[in-house]
Amino acid sequence: MAKKIVIANQKGGVGKTTTAINLSASIAAAEYKTLLIDIDPQANSTSGIGVEQNDKSVYEVLVGLEKVENCIVNTYMPFLDLLPSTINLVGAEVELVSMDSREFLLKNALKEIEDKYDFIFIDCPPSLGLLTLNSLTCADSVLIPVQCEYFALEGLGKLLNTINIVKKSLNENLNIEGVLLTMFDTRLRLSHQVVEEVKKYFGPKVYNTVIHRNVRLSEAPSYSKPVILYDASSVGAQNYISLASELLQRSNLEPKRMRE
Repeated sequence: MAKKIVIANQKGGVGKTTTAINLSASIAAAEYKTLLIDIDPQANSTSGIGVEQNDKSVYEVLVGLEKVENCIVNTYMPFLDLLPSTINLVGAEVELVSMDSREFLLKNALKEIEDKYDFIFIDCPPSLGLLTLNSLTCADSVLIPVQCEYFALEGLGKLLNTINIVKKSLNENLNIEGVLLTMFDTRLRLSHQVVEEVKKYFGPKVYNTVIHRNVRLSEAPSYSKPVILYDASSVGAQNYISLASELLQRSNLEPKRMRE
């Protein structure tokens, strides 16, 4: 049974999609069968991993036009598959409102394929609407990226409140997987202050790995590649490899290559 992790923060520009692409690629590089679901209408995870938008996407799955296995595409990484997004998702929230069990559409769809994967990562839109709600309802846990900038904790209260509401009424097993500090700049005193503030707020839930500001990490999406394939020696690639190792360790797992 796959471990399903939602990557969510309704605040935009916090490194959410960057984390979805590069963490899923790093877990796949450790030879765990991984599915990345792009449920953001902007479809940045889809393009950032080198997949062109087509007629079969997560939209068709949610509205019941296609089975999920017909919409999943292979990527150029052997252990990484993608359920792509499409611009059609923009109007999906309005369409979903009138559907029965609208919060459980993604959960019910994934039942058919979740046994085929070790990990499923879900990249959410920067909002707390029905798409994010569907993701939280089907997930085991939430990974929250927080940027090392002013107003870092702004809006997090709403996300935590939403997580608690979902936990009480829709998914009692939902937990916080971890809090990831992103866009860290060693030269800025503010970055260090934010790290301390977030650790004070979330305690041991904060990952030891911090994602630094890195040019290669910013460039990789324009080449439609995860940073570990674009420049494996870069700081950004090493950060996400470290995060993947930490996530596996917290899950009492280790890279399969290391076990063999």
